Amino acid sequence: MREARLTIAFDADDTLWHNENLFEEHHRKYCQLLAEYHDAETVESTLFRTEMRNLELYGYGVKSFTLSSIETAIKLTDGAIPAEELRRIIDFGKDMLAHPVELIEGAAEAVEALSRQHELILITKGDLRDQERKIAKSGLAPYFKHIEVVSNKNNEDYARLFRQHLIDPQSLVMVGNSLKSDILPILELGGTGVHIPYHLTWEHERVEAAPKHHSKFHELASIKQLPDLIASL
Repeated sequence: MREARLTIAFDADDTLWHNENLFEEHHRKYCQLLAEYHDAETVESTLFRTEMRNLELYGYGVKSFTLSSIETAIKLTDGAIPAEELRRIIDFGKDMLAHPVELIEGAAEAVEALSRQHELILITKGDLRDQERKIAKSGLAPYFKHIEVVSNKNNEDYARLFRQHLIDPQSLVMVGNSLKSDILPILELGGTGVHIPYHLTWEHERVEAAPKHHSKFHELASIKQLPDLIASL
């Protein structure tokens, strides 16, 4: 076996498998449920503010989102929302948690190909139980030397993880769909960032512009292009 030339870290949600589309569908059904009380824009903006206020307590993931959805529904209806409608919101969350893992086209092939020469790790944030379920169902776990489910992704979190696994950020490539969580912190630590945008982006993960002039920043249209890019580094 050839020695791994690079350490390649992958984000999971919306990089290896679809995720944000499930939240988008929840938003659609949620706005329909509350349509008799408020317009969709008011529902969406109030829900987002509730989510941001609750992040410190609940963290990321479907369970946090569902709790914030219930809280928002109670607020927007002045407590008048029927228990049956609250049950429907809970069911929306359960449906998301039970949804099959749908790999992004080309993800399995790219991961398998890169694992032959390089050391792969998976770094994802969110609810531990749900992320472990998705990782197991994806079938990709055997390709990763390390799998980390973290509560957040910032410079300090990455630096601590790299120290723990004796990883030199200078020789690391991070692949992800979020500029804010996956790419910018890695560039600041001296690593290489490969941005593969997903067609949906949660408002909390949006940044004004990509660092296109950074020497270690790359952007791809598809994960299918990743092996060729890695070969060129």
